[in-house]
Amino acid sequence: MAKPNMVVIGLPGAWSSEALAAAVVAKTGRCPLINMQDVWLDLPHNALRCGEFNLCQFDGLMVKKLGAEYSPTTLDRLELLRVAEAAGVRVFSPATNMLRLIDRLSCTVTLRNHGIPMPPTCVTEDIDIALAAVARFGSAVFKPLYSTKARGMVVIAAADPLEKQRREIVQFHRHHPMLYIQKRLALPGQDFGMIFLGGEYLGTYARVSQEGSWNTTIHSGGRYAACQPEQSLIDLAYRAQAPFAMDFTTVDVAETEDGPVVFEVSAFGGFRGAKEGCGLDAAACYADYALQVLA
Repeated sequence: MAKPNMVVIGLPGAWSSEALAAAVVAKTGRCPLINMQDVWLDLPHNALRCGEFNLCQFDGLMVKKLGAEYSPTTLDRLELLRVAEAAGVRVFSPATNMLRLIDRLSCTVTLRNHGIPMPPTCVTEDIDIALAAVARFGSAVFKPLYSTKARGMVVIAAADPLEKQRREIVQFHRHHPMLYIQKRLALPGQDFGMIFLGGEYLGTYARVSQEGSWNTTIHSGGRYAACQPEQSLIDLAYRAQAPFAMDFTTVDVAETEDGPVVFEVSAFGGFRGAKEGCGLDAAACYADYALQVLA
C-alpha cells in the first residue's frame, strides 16, 4: 500500500518545522517543507500552488508554523488552507480549529465560555477603562491579540504616576486598538506546558523564568525543565483543550495563590519544550498520529 503523500507547512531552517518534516520523511520517504507565505491561490484551477507543488493534491498537510509571528495575515493563510480541505486534503489541525487559537481574544472567550479559570482580564478600546483596570489589578500585562512567547507584551503598574500609565497605554493603543489587559499574577517562578495529541494527554514540561523576568518564556531567558504535575492540573488542561479539537496542542497552565489558571491553548504546540523538558519526541509522535489518521 502506498504511503501517504504529505507536506509540512512551516519555516525552513526553524528547529520545530525541520524536526516535523524529518519525522515524516523517516516514515514516508519524502516530505516537502513549505513556507506558507510562498503559497498562492489559483482559484480558476482550484489549486494552492507553491513552486512545482499543488497542495490540493497531497493527502495531508501538517501545519507547524504559518509565519514567524502571529498577525491577521495568519488568519488569511488559514483561509487558503480551507481550499485544500475542500479538495479532500486532511489538514492537521483543521483550519477552522486553528483559527480560534490564533486570535488571543477568540481563545479567551472560548475558554471562559467553557468555565476554564483564567487570570482576571479586561478587554476594551477605551483608554480610561484601561486605566481603571490597571488600578484594579495593581499591575497589568497588556497583550497583543496576535503574539507568541510574550512578544510585544507590556507591564503597566498602578504604582507608577498616572500620566506615565496613560502615556504607555496610549502608545500601546496606537498599535493595538483592542486592548487586552490581564492582571499580572504572582507565579512561583514557573508555569507548565501540557501536551495533547488527538485530545489525549502525552506529558508536561515546565518553563522556569530567568531571575528578574516577569514571564517564563524562553524568548525572555527562561528554560525548560522536567516536572510531575498534580492530576488536577492535567484534568484542567484536558478540559481547556477539549473545545478546540486540535490534533496537537499544548496548554499553558500556572499555579497561583488563588488556584490554577490557564493562560492559553496553543495553535501549534511546543516541540522543543517537549523534547528538552520531558524527553518527548513530539515530532515523531505527531507524524505517527497523522499517518494513522490517513491510513
